[in-house]
Amino acid sequence: MITLYACGPGFGLPEISPYVTKTEIQLQMAGLVYDKVQGRREDSPKGQLPYIDDADERIADSTFIRGHIEAKYGVDLDAGLAPIERAQAWAVERMLENQLAWVSTYFRFMVAENFDKGPARWFDQAPEALRPGLREGLLDAVGANLRSVGVLRHDEDEILSLGLRSLGSLSLILGDKAFVMGDRPTSVDAVAFGVLAGLLTPFFDSPLRRAAEDLPNLVAYADRMLMRFYPQYAWSLADAA
Repeated sequence: MITLYACGPGFGLPEISPYVTKTEIQLQMAGLVYDKVQGRREDSPKGQLPYIDDADERIADSTFIRGHIEAKYGVDLDAGLAPIERAQAWAVERMLENQLAWVSTYFRFMVAENFDKGPARWFDQAPEALRPGLREGLLDAVGANLRSVGVLRHDEDEILSLGLRSLGSLSLILGDKAFVMGDRPTSVDAVAFGVLAGLLTPFFDSPLRRAAEDLPNLVAYADRMLMRFYPQYAWSLADAA
């Protein structure tokens, strides 16, 4: 049995981390049985979630988890794609994970109203005297990551422009297809949904979310993925537009 160590649901999402979402959907695509439990970054080999335990192996990072399950279980999440299509899917994945996800993180954490109603609440069970320091420490850590990847070196209008360019590109690539690469989901759809759901959730308000809501094919796509892989969720992303 595979154990997936996750962040857990929140913010109107089945899973608050787009990277955990990616791995969970890819496990479903592979037809593998798994147990999902609350994880701690301190226990991860790479200090981040997700990671999995699979028999006597512990693998961290969603990309390397995918490589592990494909190699060990003989599955190909991109079966049917030509070499050029695999290359295109990888390029889209990098755009989403290495750029759009970080822009979305900015609006979730660095916009005070969103931070206060969302991530800041993670410390509500801590002793009251410790909460301000814990919240400040979280903001400092996320801010350091955002700066290291380059996002926080820009002003908010510039950050938004980067996100808008990626959203527009993804919308054009998707077009009128059911999924990013065609009529069935492949590995990149797990990534695309994780990132899109995180910025489309009605829980947070941002100009990035409002821009995404103005791209009907992306909203319908995210809703389609939600219903396919998390059918137990009653709310619909399409209804939020």
